[in-house]
This record gives sequence, C-alpha cells and structure tokens, in this order.
Amino acid sequence: MGLTHVDKDGKAKMVDISAKDVTLREATATGSVIIKAETLKMIKDNKVKKGDVLATARIAGIMAAKKTDDLIPLTHPIPISEVSVDFEFDDNKPSIDILVYAKTNSQTGIEMEAIIGVVIAAATIYDMIKAVDRTATITNVCLLKKSGGKSGEFIREEKYES
Repeated sequence: MGLTHVDKDGKAKMVDISAKDVTLREATATGSVIIKAETLKMIKDNKVKKGDVLATARIAGIMAAKKTDDLIPLTHPIPISEVSVDFEFDDNKPSIDILVYAKTNSQTGIEMEAIIGVVIAAATIYDMIKAVDRTATITNVCLLKKSGGKSGEFIREEKYES
C-alpha cells in the first residue's frame, strides 16, 4: 500500500475524501503517565497546588481532540459527536492510565482525535505536577480500537507494558 498523503511527485497533499461514505466511526486510545507514589496520592487527594489535575486534564484532552485538524498537518476537520476522557490509577507502577473515546459520523476516521486527546491530557497532567515530580514519564500512547469506514474494525491484541 502506498503513502496516501503524497502525490506522484512526493509532495505532501491532503487526501480527497469527497467520494467516501459518511459512516459512524469510533476510536479509543490510551496512554500512561508514570509518577511517584507520593504524587499519585496528591492527585487522588486533590492536594496539587495548581488545582484539580484530572478535571483540568479531562478538559484539555477534550479540547485537544476538537482541535486535531489544527495540530496535525493534512488531517480533515470533522464533526465530533462525542469525546470522553477517563482515568484509572495504578498504585503498583504507580501511574495514571488515560483512556480517550471519540465518535463521529464522517467521511474519515477519528483515530487521531482520540490519540491527540490522550497526548494532551497526559501533557497537562505533567504540567500540573512538574513542580513536585519532574520524573513523570508519558508512555505507551497507542490506538486500542477503531471501527467504521472502509478499513473496518481494528482491535489491539497486545497490551504495552512499561
């Protein structure tokens, strides 16, 4: 399969989606922020001086998903029907796992919106805790699943562990 975002001369181009059918498209992406145990406790107890880390990261992830076409060259602006950002604590690593779900009825996929939502939510967490934990690490950002469109369904079989 050739590259879709370059023309015959190798120049960047936006893919023409005008002939594609509008279908329901969904995507879920994930990523983690590995932090110190003390930092995780501060977040859980809402004791971070900058404020509510998860509420701020949730809003940032949603806003970022909505702005994906401004951030990633050659992506199409699409109508987003839904974006949700959820968090799970892992006391053993310790870490915060981020899960972003996005949905659209469009002519092109919504995977990048879900991934960008994860990345910016993770970066927001880092920004809010960097004064107390500069060792925080953003890791394992990936697409978990997607459905809709010509390519159909994708479900990641393996789980990345750090």
